[in-house]
Amino acid sequence: MLFQNYGLFWHADRIAWGSPGHAGTLLGRQGATEAPIDFRYQRGVYALYDENFQMLYVGQAGYGNKRLYDRLDNHMSDHLGERWQRFSWFGIDPVVGKKKKRRVEECEPTAPEVSSVLNHLEAILIAAAEPALNRQGGKFGDAEQFFQYWEDDDDDELLEAVGVMSERLAEIEKRLKSL
Repeated sequence: MLFQNYGLFWHADRIAWGSPGHAGTLLGRQGATEAPIDFRYQRGVYALYDENFQMLYVGQAGYGNKRLYDRLDNHMSDHLGERWQRFSWFGIDPVVGKKKKRRVEECEPTAPEVSSVLNHLEAILIAAAEPALNRQGGKFGDAEQFFQYWEDDDDDELLEAVGVMSERLAEIEKRLKSL
């Protein structure tokens, strides 16, 4: 299998950008209860999008020492600057480990069959570009999709607000049933 995992339309403003002496993180996970995995060292290809999901740039990560996080960080200060707000990535390094100990592990990919390569390339193009006439999604095979994770101080407030709204909806439902 060529591509092991991917993330679609992650937000640039939800990346934990590092500061001098402190490395940033690029966190994702598959489920809400899963521990986040840092994809900053992932190798593969990526696409940058503007606020209207128009693709602005396609690049690769892993050539030399530049991994995914490094390439994204470079684009924050290059000619693309603030023009991109989202990105999708497609990684060749697998996620290994169990439960809370999962991590990206660099490995040399083996040459997959031609049909697998073509399926992955088609899947990447469909996922990254979202062409209007492609109704069928791509065939990633066993590649795992990850969703962006970020630490947000407002999470507790949001959960509380959702709880209050749920209670209010239950009250309204009860009143409507009694009519």
